[in-house]
Amino acid sequence: MMLMNDFDINTRDGLPAHLRLLADRYPRDGWESHDNFSELTRFWLDRHLMFRKALGMMQDETQGFLNKEIDDQRLAHQTARIGGFFVQNLHGHHMMEDQHYFPLLIGKEPKLGKGFEILDADHHALDAHLKRFTDDANALIQAVQAGDGAQLSADALRKTLEAMEKFLNRHLTDEEELIVPILLEYGDPET
Repeated sequence: MMLMNDFDINTRDGLPAHLRLLADRYPRDGWESHDNFSELTRFWLDRHLMFRKALGMMQDETQGFLNKEIDDQRLAHQTARIGGFFVQNLHGHHMMEDQHYFPLLIGKEPKLGKGFEILDADHHALDAHLKRFTDDANALIQAVQAGDGAQLSADALRKTLEAMEKFLNRHLTDEEELIVPILLEYGDPET
């Protein structure tokens, strides 16, 4: 018996078995060779990869500063540049999923409706992570601008980025393992 907290992104270690019906039929290593693997699917997966890379770049920059390998001005600049890109694009990406693609896909496979509820809950939880990231990034940038030293702010940002990485990796992996198999089974919903 699945409990509601089994779906919580902070405690789950993947999609529950009853939501992996298509994921088990279409393992990740065979996705790209499937006839229904489209350019739209490739683009969507590339966006997920882009978010993972941007997050990794911010982690590298922050750790580089904490290791005294880069200066505070570079860290502030990179945090503003990459962080702004990351937040803006992640919000837009999830809005497009929630408002356009998920409603199309749930109609293709209603048995997986609970999976879409999980992804929706993740998207709401993501807002808190992005707010914390934005607050910590702004605190870092302000500390650098004020010349107050950015060590404490950078350490707080590092911890926030670690939590974001754990959250985002779980969410993106689960989302991919729910969505891509539906696309492989039924094809692009817009064609």
